[in-house]
Amino acid sequence: MTRRFTALAALAAVCAGVELVAGRGMSPGTAWDVLNGGGDVTERHILFQLRLPRLLVALCAGACLAVAGLVLQSALRNPLAGPEVTGVTPGAVLGAVTATALGLAGWDSPLAVVLAACAGGCAGAALLWLLAGRGRGDPAQTAVHGVLVSAVLGGLTAMVLLVEPGELGSVVQWLVGTTEGRVWEHWHLLWPWALVWGAAAWLLAGPLTLLRCGDDIALAAGLAARPARTLALLCAVALTAGAVAAVGALGFVGLLVPHLAVAVFGADLRRSLPGAALTGAVVVCGADAAAQLSSRLLAAVLDSGRLTLPVGALTAGLGAAALLAVVRRTPSRTF
Repeated sequence: MTRRFTALAALAAVCAGVELVAGRGMSPGTAWDVLNGGGDVTERHILFQLRLPRLLVALCAGACLAVAGLVLQSALRNPLAGPEVTGVTPGAVLGAVTATALGLAGWDSPLAVVLAACAGGCAGAALLWLLAGRGRGDPAQTAVHGVLVSAVLGGLTAMVLLVEPGELGSVVQWLVGTTEGRVWEHWHLLWPWALVWGAAAWLLAGPLTLLRCGDDIALAAGLAARPARTLALLCAVALTAGAVAAVGALGFVGLLVPHLAVAVFGADLRRSLPGAALTGAVVVCGADAAAQLSSRLLAAVLDSGRLTLPVGALTAGLGAAALLAVVRRTPSRTF
């Protein structure tokens, strides 16, 4: 297990190094020179004021989404219970966009965005919980209701856009998910939020492990299932809201990364929760680096001076392809 964590940490370091030099205006030699105290003012500004906070935000947001997804899947005993299909992510997007449209929040007031996203995420999760009713424990029914809730919340977001068309840029950034333009203010707001709620999720690792085994086993072990599940859902919503407020809706990270973490680190959440955080950080950081490299390649091929591929588009496309591949390889498995 120690070797697995070490290997994943080394992979995270490699992805971080690639992301620092993946964008425009910074070669590996220039980045190394700046890190050693050299470089001119512009190069130092690019590395320390643009690239480094973007890297840290990507790592932290990926960790938040992965931990939130694992907490949701464990608390609800549903392998399809990711933030993307439980109303949490679209609700958080709707809350952030609505607060921005009303002038209550914006990119210059990230704390208000986080609070609005958290309120929206709670509302989205509550709506799914009400719609699922007695069948909330069935994975297929929960997935279907989750799609319906996401569609409703997406429609409400579109209505906000019609009322405030000037918020088009903000809506697109939150709907697709991007790390572009993230600065130190986003990082200083995100990491304490992630640390507090991530620690709370880890403290719930024992109860969540029992909940994965079923309510009857949890009750036999002396665990009050309903309060434990409520606290776990609160942690998942808060972690998702913080990530969405920082980088928008990154598709499939919170749905697929938890399965990978459990496969690598086992079902004991005391190990798989930190493993999911590290895996999510690697996935988002690597996807962001790949998106920047792809943007440079596409710009050269299409002879376009400015072409940006959002990291959310890459995670959504690759995540959907991975999910289809898994379902086709194991058609008899219940997802």
